[in-house]
Amino acid sequence: MAIFKKTIQEAKSQKVTKAKRDVSVLGERVNAIVRPHITEKAAILAEKGTYVFEVAKNTNKIEISKAIEALYSVTPMRVNIINLPDTRVFVRNRKGVKSGLRKALVTLKKGDKIEIL
Repeated sequence: MAIFKKTIQEAKSQKVTKAKRDVSVLGERVNAIVRPHITEKAAILAEKGTYVFEVAKNTNKIEISKAIEALYSVTPMRVNIINLPDTRVFVRNRKGVKSGLRKALVTLKKGDKIEIL
């Protein structure tokens, strides 16, 4: 009946793979945020406690809030998402498409701040 019993080495290898999986989940959370969106309007919103980030197309509000917690150690009160569509452009006698983006507006508590620059 030794076939059905786990050896010590097999048990250790399962623990290692589980730990690697947890790190990859954290990496996926951090990859949800592409970069901070820095504009004049975003700077005005940052003074009021709302920060603007460009996020990946396939993320949702929960993943974004967890990524903010992991990166900046603050808890967001609210996350709003804005999808900007692709825009058609005309440059040097050629038609093209400028890819759209997805922005997240993250509102923090009154005392919390994020240092972006």
